[in-house]
Amino acid sequence: MRKLANSELERKNIDEFKQAEKTPIIIILDDIRSLHNIGSVFRTADAFLIEKIYLCGITATPPNKEIHKTALGATDTVSWEYSKNVLEVIEKLKSEAISIWAVEQVEHSKMLNAFQIEKNKKYALIFGNEVKGVSQEAIQKCEGVIEIPQLGTKHSLNISVSAGIVVWDLFQKMTFEKTT
Repeated sequence: MRKLANSELERKNIDEFKQAEKTPIIIILDDIRSLHNIGSVFRTADAFLIEKIYLCGITATPPNKEIHKTALGATDTVSWEYSKNVLEVIEKLKSEAISIWAVEQVEHSKMLNAFQIEKNKKYALIFGNEVKGVSQEAIQKCEGVIEIPQLGTKHSLNISVSAGIVVWDLFQKMTFEKTT
């Protein structure tokens, strides 16, 4: 077994990425404080050909040296847009028939392992502030809430880790599993 060199990985260049068919997932980052978390989510979005990222509220936007440290150029590939108000983004996406789900811990949440996607449906995932999470106002406008099952003593995961877990789960269900 031999570790592959980057040149052997056959990754897309920026133009190929922009032309490629995207995974029908939109990420909404609302009031994310950490520039490293924002950059990490961009990098995850690049890895799975995510359609777009909305940066809302206090979430910083590219170009930004600290975002770039973890994004490693993904801000040049992944489409993104800034909006001051997450509720306006939710309403806009709802009007486009996009299924909007918060990633949070609430009553009657849907555990990620039990979450089933529908074929030919586009999903938007809202990730909230590192301390306060997704706002109650945003949660109330969502179709539902996805929760990542956790078995340890901590009450939450880092937002960039949560985004990676949830995006991977939906991506693999859309790509590798039969859908309803």
